[in-house]
Amino acid sequence: MSRLHGTKDFWIGALRAEGAAFAAAVAEAPPETPVLSCPGWTVADLTLHLAGIYRWVHGVAGTPATTAPSGRPQPAEPGPGETPLQVWQQAYDQLMARFDTLDPEAPAWNWAPQPKKAGFWPRRMAHETAVHRWDAQLAIAAGEPIEAKLAADGVSEVLDTWLPAGRRRPGGPWHGVVHLSAPDTAQEWFLRLRGEGVALLDTATIFHDDHHARVQVVGTASDLLLALWGRVSFDTLTATGDRNLLGGLRVG
Repeated sequence: MSRLHGTKDFWIGALRAEGAAFAAAVAEAPPETPVLSCPGWTVADLTLHLAGIYRWVHGVAGTPATTAPSGRPQPAEPGPGETPLQVWQQAYDQLMARFDTLDPEAPAWNWAPQPKKAGFWPRRMAHETAVHRWDAQLAIAAGEPIEAKLAADGVSEVLDTWLPAGRRRPGGPWHGVVHLSAPDTAQEWFLRLRGEGVALLDTATIFHDDHHARVQVVGTASDLLLALWGRVSFDTLTATGDRNLLGGLRVG
C-alpha cells in the first residue's frame, strides 16, 4: 500500500486553499440556504459549526497536555452585528496563526490511537475544511472535487485514524478485505474488516490467500473520500464484489 506522508506545510497549504474556497462559497450563498449534503443544516449552521471546531482545536493544539480536554466542540455564536462568515473568518485566522508557529512534535491530545502530538491537528483540520468546503459549494451548485493529493491523504486518514478509533457509522459486523484504488493518484489501500475491529494492510502482505479482497472499489481519490464521508454513494463508483462491506467504511 502506498500512502502519502503529508507534512505540516502540505496540510497548512491545503488549509489556505480550502479555507479561501469555503469563504467564497459562503459569501455567495444566503445564510438560510440548505446544505443538501448535511440534512437539516443551513449554510449559516455549517459556517458556525466549522468556526466552533476551529476555536476548540486552537485550544487543544496549543496545550501541551495529552489528556482529553473537558467539553466538546460547539457551534460558534455570533456576537451583536456579526455574520456567520465573520465569525468563521476570525476563528480561521486565529487557527492559522496557531498552526504557523506549531511544532508538530510538541505534545498535544488527540482522540485517535496515535502518538499524542500537535501534528495531528493540521492534518485533521485540512480534511475537515476540505469536506465542508465541498458541502458549501454544493449548496450553491458548484461542488468542485477535492484536490487529488489531499483527497488521497484524506482516504488514508479515514482508514488509519477514524476507523481504528471506532468512529464509524453503527452497523455490521463486517468481515473481509476491502480494496480501494485511486488511479488518478496511483494509490491503493487494503483494509481488513474484523467485526468492530479493522487492520490496514500493507501491499507486501496481500498476496496470501486469506487476504483476498471481497470487494474492490475504483474511483478518483476525491470520489473515494466523499463516499467514505457519506457525501456521495459508493454506487457512483466502480465496485465489484460484496458491496455490503462498504458500510463498514462509512464515517460520515
